[in-house]
Amino acid sequence: MPEFELRQTAMLPANPPPIVSIGLGGIVHDAHYPAYKTAGLDVVGGFDINVERAAMMRDKFGIPRLYDSLSQTIGQAPATAVFDIAVPGSAIAEILREIPRGRAVLIQKPMGEDLAEAREILRICREQELVAAINFQLRFAPFIIAARDMIERGLIGELYDMEFRVQCNTPWHLWPFLFPLPRCEILYHSIHYVDLVRSFCGTPQSVYAKTVSHPSAPDLRGGARSMIIMDYGENPRVNVMTNHSHAYGTEKQQSYVKFEGSKGAIQIRAGLNMNYPDGLPDRFEYILLDNEDARWRTLDIKGSWFPEAFIGAMASLMRYANGETTTLPTSVDDAILTMATVEAAYESSERGGTPLPAI
Repeated sequence: MPEFELRQTAMLPANPPPIVSIGLGGIVHDAHYPAYKTAGLDVVGGFDINVERAAMMRDKFGIPRLYDSLSQTIGQAPATAVFDIAVPGSAIAEILREIPRGRAVLIQKPMGEDLAEAREILRICREQELVAAINFQLRFAPFIIAARDMIERGLIGELYDMEFRVQCNTPWHLWPFLFPLPRCEILYHSIHYVDLVRSFCGTPQSVYAKTVSHPSAPDLRGGARSMIIMDYGENPRVNVMTNHSHAYGTEKQQSYVKFEGSKGAIQIRAGLNMNYPDGLPDRFEYILLDNEDARWRTLDIKGSWFPEAFIGAMASLMRYANGETTTLPTSVDDAILTMATVEAAYESSERGGTPLPAI
């Protein structure tokens, strides 16, 4: 056991408002609703354009009311309700235009399909004075909360290096809406890591990136493998490396984030990505060089990315809307910078590398 206690959970609101869902797809089934049930947050109504899907979700999760249309959802939702919007990025702006002024909304990532859509979403939120956040929930995973606590307390010293490595076999068929999109891997997956890096290191000076498809998924237009270098000058060095087509069993699959500092290091296995959707166990390991017995140790972490991280994303919005805190970590004003970083990655990928000089 460590000689210190680390935070692992997000703070909950003292008086949580009710939740009304717009969109009842797979992520709501797998993560939103299990998280809200765990945290005691009440879903009072929901709407989905797929009536059969909505009925299944009502029966499974006991949603008190299903609305017949978007206009009915917005018009008849309780006045204090938080709107939990989980729809494809291209549909977000149209929905936000209908939300009454001053309401609280949690928007499933990404913040639109590109930076132009993200700018429009930001404009709408500002114009209508919405209390709006993007659901970049990885920031609130228990193992990330613990790592942030260690780093903020100076236990690993100055952060020199941050690296993500994902080598797994992702079942893309579970998300058929992704196949026709021109952008996929970075926008819908690695964006989590880009956003998390920003939450620790700030917005990078520039980005080098390459995203490519894979022969095993020829119909997935938007890429299945990516390399992203986020440039912060000499320190920290930041890499995001993903390969979603490692179809050779789980033995050599990888899914980790590593923090290296002047006084220690942390490496976290995010098991959700491996053998998805069943996943493998997470693992939190650390080493502190100031200890006389400096060796890698394991910390017991309660909870995981799914569903616990989704508690923190909603709870932070509720606490901000209630006036319990003055900070909203994943506000649309902050999320636009993650979208700008993603846009830079795609632009870098399209430009390509530097040609070799003549010999």
